[in-house]
Amino acid sequence: MTFALTDVQREFREMLRRFCEDRIAPHAAEADRTASYPWKSFDACRELELPSLGIPVEYGGAGADTITQAIMAEEIARVCASTSVTMLISKLGMLPVMNWGSEELKRKYLPRVASGEAQASYCLSEADAGSDVAAMSARAVRDGDSYVITGTKYWITNAGISDTYTVFAKTDPAAGHRGISCFVVEADWGVKVAKHEDKLGLRASPTGEVVLDEVRVPAANLVGEEGRGFHIAMHTLDRSRPTIGAQAVGIAQGAVDFAAGYLKERRAFGAPLSDLQALRFMIADMAMRTEAARTIVYRACALVDDDPTGELAMVGAMAKCFASDTAMSVTTDAVQLLGGYGYTKDFPVERFMRDAKITQIYEGTNQIQRVVIAKKVLG
Repeated sequence: MTFALTDVQREFREMLRRFCEDRIAPHAAEADRTASYPWKSFDACRELELPSLGIPVEYGGAGADTITQAIMAEEIARVCASTSVTMLISKLGMLPVMNWGSEELKRKYLPRVASGEAQASYCLSEADAGSDVAAMSARAVRDGDSYVITGTKYWITNAGISDTYTVFAKTDPAAGHRGISCFVVEADWGVKVAKHEDKLGLRASPTGEVVLDEVRVPAANLVGEEGRGFHIAMHTLDRSRPTIGAQAVGIAQGAVDFAAGYLKERRAFGAPLSDLQALRFMIADMAMRTEAARTIVYRACALVDDDPTGELAMVGAMAKCFASDTAMSVTTDAVQLLGGYGYTKDFPVERFMRDAKITQIYEGTNQIQRVVIAKKVLG
C-alpha cells in the first residue's frame, strides 16, 4: 500500500493553504475569544465547495478520497481547529446515512449537506454513556408509522446549528448494545438545545446538550435495521477517527510553523533564538513527531477507502491516538518556545494548545483507543 500524495493532492494542499491563510486565519482568534460560530469561515469554505468533499458524486458531492479529506481537515486546523471540526461534523453525521441508509434518506439529506445548505450532528454520547455507549438511556418507541424518541444527548458538536441530528437510542432496552437503533432527526421536529458548554478549546465550535422530549420521527428515518445502531456507530467512528487524527496533525503543524518563525525572528544574547542548540533540538523533535503522525494518519485514511485485511479499526485507533498525543505535546512545546509570550492570547500557540486537548478526548478517548489497539495486538 502506498500513500504518497499525488500531484493533484499536492496542488490541492498548496491551494488550500493559501485559502486558509487568506480567508480563515483572520477570523480565528476573534471567533475563539467570543466563542461564536465561525460563519465567515464556514461561508468561505462553502464558496470553495469544501462541504462536498466527503459526499458521493451521485448525491451531489465531490466523492474525494479520504486522504484528500484529511488534507482539508489538516490545512484548516493549521489556522483554526474550530472551523476544521465544522467541516468534519456534517460528514460524521451523514456517514451512517451513506453506509446504512435507504436510498430515500440518501437523496433527501446528502445533497443538502454536500452543498453546505444543511449541516448535521452526531448524537451518541450521554451524561452516563460516553465511552460506555451501551449504557445509554435514550429510548425510541415504535408508534404506528413513527418512532417517539425521548432522551438527552451530551457533548454534541454543532448543537443548535445543525439541521439534522443522527440520534442513537434504544428500541429494546433489555438487549443491551444489541438494542440500540439509529435515526435521522430533523431539528424542527422538536429537538431542543438545553445549554451550550463553555469550553477550554474549540470555542468557536458549539458543543451542547441536546434534548428530545417525545420527538416523533417517521419510521422511514430509521437508519439500517432496528438493533443495528451500536454496529453502525462503531463502523462510523472507525471511519471518522483518521480525519480527527488529521485535525490533530494540522494543529501540531500550525504550532511548529509559528514557533519556527518566532525562533528565527526573536533575538537573545546577540543572536536569533534559532541559533540556540537546545531550542533547535526542540523544534526538530516537534517536526519529527508531527511528520510521523501525518504518516500514520494517511495510512489509516488509505484503509478507509481500501481495507482488504481488516486493519482499519486498529490503525485508525493508532492514528487518532498518536496524532492527538503528538498535537498535545507539540503545542505545549510551542508555548514553551515562545516563553511568556506563548502564554498570552496575543499569539496563537496557546489557542493551539487548548484546541489540541480535545483531540485526545472526543470520538473515543485515547485510553479507549489503546484498549482497541491492545485487543487487536493480543488477539
